[in-house]
Amino acid sequence: MGLFRGLVSLLVLFVLQRSNTSLVRLNDNGYEDLVIAIDPGVPEDGKLIEQLKDMVTTASTYLFEATQKRFFFKNVSILIPKNWEGSPEYKRPKHESYDQADVRVAAPALPGRDEPYTRQFTECGEKAEYIHFTPDFVLGKKQNEYGPSGRLFVHEWAHLRWGVFDEYNEEKPFYSGKSKKIEATRCSTGITGKNSVYKCQGGSCITRSCKRNSTTNLYEKDCQFFPNKVQTEKASIMFMQSIDSVLEFCNAENHNQEAPSLQNIKCNFRSTWEVISNSEDFKNTTPMAAPPPPPVFSLLRITSVVILPFSSRIMAKGLSILFIFSKNQLLVLLIFSIVSFVSISLISALILIISCLLLHLLLFCSSFSRLNAQIDGSEIVLLTDGEDSTTGRCVDAVKQSGAVIHLIALGPSAERAVIEMSTETGGKHIYASDNAENNGLIDAFGALTSENADPTQKSLQLESKGLTLDNDSWMNDTVIIDSTVGKDTFFLVTWEKQPPSISLWNPNGTLTEAFTQDTVSKMAYLSIPGTAQVGTWTYSLQAKANTETLTMTVTSRAASSSVPPITVNAKMNKDTNSFPSPMIIYAQVLQGYLPILGASVTAIIESNDGKTQVLELLDNGAGADSFKDDGVYSRYFTTYSESGRYNLKVRAHGGTDSARRSLRHPLNRAAYIPGWVVDGVIEVNPPRPETNEDTQTILENFSRTASGGAFVVSNVPGTTNVPLPDLFPPSQITDLDATPEGDQINLTWTAPGDNFDVGTVREYIIRISGNITDLRDNFDDALQVNTTNLSPKEANSKETFAFKPGNISEENITHIFIAIQSVDKSNLTSKVSNIAQVALFIPQVDPVPDAGQPNPNPGESHPNHNSGVNISTVVLSVVGSVVVVSIILSTTICILKKRNSSRRPRTEF
Repeated sequence: MGLFRGLVSLLVLFVLQRSNTSLVRLNDNGYEDLVIAIDPGVPEDGKLIEQLKDMVTTASTYLFEATQKRFFFKNVSILIPKNWEGSPEYKRPKHESYDQADVRVAAPALPGRDEPYTRQFTECGEKAEYIHFTPDFVLGKKQNEYGPSGRLFVHEWAHLRWGVFDEYNEEKPFYSGKSKKIEATRCSTGITGKNSVYKCQGGSCITRSCKRNSTTNLYEKDCQFFPNKVQTEKASIMFMQSIDSVLEFCNAENHNQEAPSLQNIKCNFRSTWEVISNSEDFKNTTPMAAPPPPPVFSLLRITSVVILPFSSRIMAKGLSILFIFSKNQLLVLLIFSIVSFVSISLISALILIISCLLLHLLLFCSSFSRLNAQIDGSEIVLLTDGEDSTTGRCVDAVKQSGAVIHLIALGPSAERAVIEMSTETGGKHIYASDNAENNGLIDAFGALTSENADPTQKSLQLESKGLTLDNDSWMNDTVIIDSTVGKDTFFLVTWEKQPPSISLWNPNGTLTEAFTQDTVSKMAYLSIPGTAQVGTWTYSLQAKANTETLTMTVTSRAASSSVPPITVNAKMNKDTNSFPSPMIIYAQVLQGYLPILGASVTAIIESNDGKTQVLELLDNGAGADSFKDDGVYSRYFTTYSESGRYNLKVRAHGGTDSARRSLRHPLNRAAYIPGWVVDGVIEVNPPRPETNEDTQTILENFSRTASGGAFVVSNVPGTTNVPLPDLFPPSQITDLDATPEGDQINLTWTAPGDNFDVGTVREYIIRISGNITDLRDNFDDALQVNTTNLSPKEANSKETFAFKPGNISEENITHIFIAIQSVDKSNLTSKVSNIAQVALFIPQVDPVPDAGQPNPNPGESHPNHNSGVNISTVVLSVVGSVVVVSIILSTTICILKKRNSSRRPRTEF
């Protein structure tokens, strides 16, 4: 801490990366500070703004009624891209930013796929990331397929704010119900309709009855549920809010627990209204007596300001880093007025003069009231070692200023007031330890720069590595520059004692040694002109002093404005935690909005004392990971070494034989309306645009690093060199699946670990019941399956087990429900798994078959197409029937003749 002891320094960077925490707060039943951001890639269109206003206004009324007069939208900010033309009604944003937006209006992940969806990968009841609407959806061009935008916004808002899930399941659209019929996955079962197949081929389309799949005993893959246009059922918004009669969420009384909906799977068979009613929003409000006012809208156009460091103590290192990460950006110094600078030498000289003044934070606070108009939307980075007690005096002034405060903690502690300023203004909280080998300060600066909404303008970190070496020892490694990046590529080397020997080879093997050295800041950097060559770059650093710490950092930008680069974003599930509660690490690996699968992703967690732990993150849909193959890599973190602040960094690597870009549809996408049943006739919509999910683009090699910010853990037992007590049970099994085969049931699941998802459990307890509620609520009383021969595997392995179900005491059961509980070596038990089920009958198909009718105009409905017949089909059916009857008659006559013959006495010779 010697370099920063007793120092509080401020700097503001150009377009910083902010915390992705939503600014929304609930005040007197109304949601305030909702942010809707328009992507800079969206062409300017004033109608888009008006349609957004109409959507939110309509949604507010629908939300108010759906939540029993509890919630509405009070005020909303619409962020206008800075590349749109200015307007007198546009104001400067304060704490609002694209990354924090609750709703993003951006181009679809793939052309033609305009499905609205919510980016949701956290647990049931936890807030999601953001809602993604496309411009065509907002402009009303997709209303036939998705219904009114205001109603759909409420559906997505329930995902975002309350962490509920869809009450349909595209992977399991049908199930065997207690009715002994094949039922559509829905809530409530009061929603009526028809199950049909609508197929188009060669310019002709037909609608026909669904056939049974002999393997699943459910309907075939192309079967769809077409709801009746006129309904009386009021629930549920999380199934199909586009039905006119639907005004409510499913509750405990009408919830369909049988259906394999995502809501049942993720929320332990609780209804959506039960989850919403358990939220903090619900607990802190009461129904309103009067209707709410309409939403108030603010139009904000993105701008940016930069303030440089005030202190010469951090000027040398901080300013150099700033220039490398913010190359070619306008830098603005704020000292009671705004002054522009255009050269490094001028800035350095002026900073040295300012450093003599050593502005005190309290003095700066006293100036906020005079500077508010100038610093609205500015972003201030506060570097602190936590030893300044005056910070708390200006918290209110900073909050009211309109500036965003980012915190870089330079030590194990930071005053609570500073963290509060960062959190409440939408800033980011990062920890940089004294251990230079971990490259914490440079990573912090890298995380706080160039966070423009346009991904092609972001500075991406490709490498961040450090080592402590003896004299003449080498630090050798490689950096991969893939084809999605390459512009403004920088190689940055730092040292503590003596400048090292630096060698860099491009993919062709050409040696480059033209690094610019700055002995004051103890840095050397190289800028690659134009676009850097794609491939593997090799570097070698040789230490020139004993116990020397060297670091290498590489950043770059997108190679083309038309191709989004591969990005990595990391976060913890919460900012503060108390032992022994676990935490979850999340890392999103995306190209644009498309997930990257098969990457090798690791998390590096640094504690107060600079020690690091490495965890492999997984996208396997088990343990901490909510969905398999969604591009979100997750893992539990439980190995706390001490109380205090921790920092998260994530590395992602992809190889040509492993990583691929998934073209599958986004999870939690809005339900597509296939058509409606009107007066008994199906009127279809055009088929939903689909991409073959098996078609996945194989990627070239790539590498990325990203900071996930800091988090604080308290109450860790102070047991030096003594292992922590085992207080962590196995993680819940969330992917249990059951398949009948003959007289036995085959189970598969992903193995949990002794401590959540690490290690091996001692045993599994498998129980079955004929009643799903009894199994969930009284698991210990259910019939136990003999698992003597089941030996648990290591965490994240695939488990299989087969058994023959015993006699279940319940009468008239139609299904067998199965669940698992894991037990570790300390006899700690996991939560009961998701519940799998097996039907004890072959469900009935729809009783009335209908023949298919050609539709000469695909996508256009015909009022008689469901009742019409295909002539060739009729002819074949009649001929087939005659043949079958003839065979039956012939066989019967033959049998009767044989019987008569056998009754006659036989004579033997």
